[in-house]
Amino acid sequence: MSNERQTINSERQQFMREAIRLSIENVQSGTGGPFAAIVAKDGKIIARGINLVTSTNDPTAHAEIAAIREACKILGTFQLDGCEIYTSCEPCPMCLGAIYWARPERVFYGNTKQDAASIGFDDSFIYGELLKPPTQRKLPMEQLLHNEALAAFNEWNIKQDKVKY
Repeated sequence: MSNERQTINSERQQFMREAIRLSIENVQSGTGGPFAAIVAKDGKIIARGINLVTSTNDPTAHAEIAAIREACKILGTFQLDGCEIYTSCEPCPMCLGAIYWARPERVFYGNTKQDAASIGFDDSFIYGELLKPPTQRKLPMEQLLHNEALAAFNEWNIKQDKVKY
């Protein structure tokens, strides 16, 4: 293995160890679940996030979401071009969606979704719900005022100075 490759692997392991350290620290402090994430760019950590769901009463306060928000704030952009995300666990469906929207270069994770399920964080029902049409999901979903809602889409479509994402 080349020295450059060894340096990259060592750096990546260091970043993952930081995410793991933060996840353990989060459990010990009682601020949230056993999850943490970091965003790195150009060999440096630019943002950290921990799970704060229970301490903030916010079901969206997942580590990856927090790290993405902080990194985007620091970088002054809504995309994580050239960044890597290191997360202590394979992302849940919500975080996976946010990661795809943020467009990092790569994601590394420690624990698997099966590991998470084994300690009570099972997202398999959400993955299953996503495959169903809205009318067949466990949470009732019904389309309402479609024609009126299209007004915002029509405005967006003709807007000349929009920032595409």
